[in-house]
Amino acid sequence: MGFALKKPDDAVGSATPAIVIGLFVAFGGVLFGYDTGTISGILAMKYWRRTFSTGYINPDDHYPDVTSSQSSMIVSLLSAGTFFGALGAAPVADYFGRRIAMILETFVFCVGVILQTASTSIPLFVAGRFFAGLGVGLLSATVPLYQSETAPKWIRGTIVGAYQLAITIGLLLAAIVNNSTKDRNDTGSYRIPVAVQFAWAIILVVGMLVLPETPRFLIKNDKHEAAAKALARLRRLDINDSAIVEELAEIQANHQFELSLGKATYLEILRGSIGKRLATGCAVQALQQLAGVNFIFYYGTTFFQNSGIKNSFVITLITSIINVVSTFPGLYMVEKWGRRPLLMFGAVGMCVSQLIVAIVGTAASSDVANKVLIAFVCIYIFFFACSWGPVAWVVTGELFPLKARAKCLSITTATNWLLNWAIAYATPYMVNSGPGNANLKSKVFFIWGGFCFICAIFVYTCIYETKGLSLEQVDELYAKVPVAWKSIDFVPSVHYTDVRDVSVSNPGDLAQLETRANEKRSGEQATHLESISAKADV
Repeated sequence: MGFALKKPDDAVGSATPAIVIGLFVAFGGVLFGYDTGTISGILAMKYWRRTFSTGYINPDDHYPDVTSSQSSMIVSLLSAGTFFGALGAAPVADYFGRRIAMILETFVFCVGVILQTASTSIPLFVAGRFFAGLGVGLLSATVPLYQSETAPKWIRGTIVGAYQLAITIGLLLAAIVNNSTKDRNDTGSYRIPVAVQFAWAIILVVGMLVLPETPRFLIKNDKHEAAAKALARLRRLDINDSAIVEELAEIQANHQFELSLGKATYLEILRGSIGKRLATGCAVQALQQLAGVNFIFYYGTTFFQNSGIKNSFVITLITSIINVVSTFPGLYMVEKWGRRPLLMFGAVGMCVSQLIVAIVGTAASSDVANKVLIAFVCIYIFFFACSWGPVAWVVTGELFPLKARAKCLSITTATNWLLNWAIAYATPYMVNSGPGNANLKSKVFFIWGGFCFICAIFVYTCIYETKGLSLEQVDELYAKVPVAWKSIDFVPSVHYTDVRDVSVSNPGDLAQLETRANEKRSGEQATHLESISAKADV
């Protein structure tokens, strides 16, 4: 099989433009990761906690502080904004196009950054968190959509997975900036980390001004000439090259076939094959959150402090570095191993690591126990970062037909953010001590470990293997293979340009269409041979 990811012999043109463009668009994940990571450090900054206090006195150090409910609201409001942003991404991306949508969504994000930077009290800070979340939610659905529609099929998993890599880089940058400003005794302690986000927004907007629209969006809107130009740019081929003409014809024929089965209204996408795929996409995004990773990145600094671990900011920085480094093997393995094996590998590894953290954290409280706890938190992060982190975005980016892709991706991404919000809101009450709190502390890892076990069962029963398939061939996969564990043996055989003009009793039966198309082609070939033979006899 070889070690390197090699371009297949049947892949025409150059993959370099599409790869470079897909990797640049992944930069939108930096906004996501940085904003997620920066709040963990800000909540632990003494100056910020005292400045934003509304009268509560911390009984431990007798200084003004924010309460658990205020911390919960501040963290979770970003996720609430992202939920509504993700749901709104579909109409924005379908109306303006994927490229312009990302530019507009970045401006929404900047409104939130302005409000947070200007704030000196909780209400304005919370409003900023919501608008920043709205922008992040819009981008989090649109970025994988753009990537999946432009990437070559043989490296699509790596390119879409790079979105998660960008998220981890954002988390790392947040940890570095927070660690640099945490000891400041002025508003710069939190304003500098927040305002740095303007730089990420500017980079993304400038890049999107010069990038092409996705050919599949242009085909969907009957802009065939523009689609040909965009695809030719992505493949670095002449617009009239036969490979460009054939690829566009296949995309168009697949789109027409899907439209013949019904429109992509919100009611229709809940039914049939698309409904099955939508349920799978929502579940994989929900389980990505329920695996517990954002507990570490939202509340990790505070959790390590409460566990008696010194230098909690440094520990958070170390976990962020591991998160980034561990994503790279995942980007390689997603194309070498495939989606199913990598997700199963990650689920088992995460489950074991989480349960060890829970047992050690509950049974012991010595320095040795703390070191073991940190070590297995880091091992857990490795398993997550190389599997469920990137591959959840890869799977959802590949699942859906063109007519429903934006709507379905917005719903699956909104599911991610809904669970993100629920975890962010509930965690302080689950972990902290005090009246009304569950005081679980390290026991919370039993919950995350249990969900990781569910992840393994879900992968075996529900995740179809889509490695090496075009987005159009994924439709054929779901039409022909009834259960997920048989998907690894699937070999695509349908050409939508062949079945487009074939009539059968049930247009939704792709196998019947293919058989009828083959019979038609055989008949035409026989007629052609008879004609040649007749001419030869004459």
